[in-house]
Amino acid sequence: MLIRSMVRQVRKWRDELYLRRVATYCDAFLVSYPKCGRTWLRFLLSNYFADIAGRDLKPNLTTTFQMLPNFDRNPVRGIPVFALQDQWPKLPLLAVSHRTYDKRLFRNRPVIFMIRDPRDVMVSAYFHAVRHKQQFNGPIGTFLNIANYGLPTFVAYLNGWALGLAHRPHIVLSYERLSLDTAAAVTELLLFLNIEVRPDALDRAIEAARFDQMQRMEQKEGIPGHTYDRSDIQSLRMRSGKIGRHTEYLSPEEAALIIRYCRGGLVPEARKLFIHSGIDLDACPMSGNVQPLQLAGGIEAGV
Repeated sequence: MLIRSMVRQVRKWRDELYLRRVATYCDAFLVSYPKCGRTWLRFLLSNYFADIAGRDLKPNLTTTFQMLPNFDRNPVRGIPVFALQDQWPKLPLLAVSHRTYDKRLFRNRPVIFMIRDPRDVMVSAYFHAVRHKQQFNGPIGTFLNIANYGLPTFVAYLNGWALGLAHRPHIVLSYERLSLDTAAAVTELLLFLNIEVRPDALDRAIEAARFDQMQRMEQKEGIPGHTYDRSDIQSLRMRSGKIGRHTEYLSPEEAALIIRYCRGGLVPEARKLFIHSGIDLDACPMSGNVQPLQLAGGIEAGV
């Protein structure tokens, strides 16, 4: 046991040194808490990047990592499989991560930060833990309060990143805005990255990343590095994709608990992030099934 623990520590130390070094070569990071739409946006951007780079490649749920790799050393999904090195500076190394904020790792690089209605996030995270990972067995009301799965982890993650975003170039993109006006949201993202916007290529990328097509692809191919029952819709990464579907799974009390917990636990900078999803936590009532507010404006860029 002691030897295995020492080996794990050495690997962790080695990996962190590797990522600190690689971070200096990353043009930007795509960051989100799990279940905020990262898989969809990655796949859309990978199609766009492959198209404008002139690559004879139609990304799937495995080769998408060659365009936008995870910020890790995984030989299938991580930095080692990045395939656009010869396209620099035309196309960026956009590393994708769910990691908590760490200035030593993310340095001062620009960040695209994804946000989503916390009630939809918690429902999706619940099904991911129960049906995809099979790491939790219990009702969603219990799940919400478990430290390493539910609201405590979610709130701590957002608090860390909200403070980290304040000191770097960043753009906040909500899942809701991306769903309601995909072309406009991705166009602003590309401009933030100083990447040429080609409307024809963007249209093709949006079409390739349609939810129903990605869901069929996942059912056929799966996600690399994950073993799960792909015949079970509720176990898929492409499970639902709809805005506000939390009302089908949360009681009014559970939905209100999420809003109340976020309102009480998040720092002001983190609470403001949800405005991009059409939710003003400070104005939400503290009981009942709070509905999303109407979205206004575009996505926010900041420095």
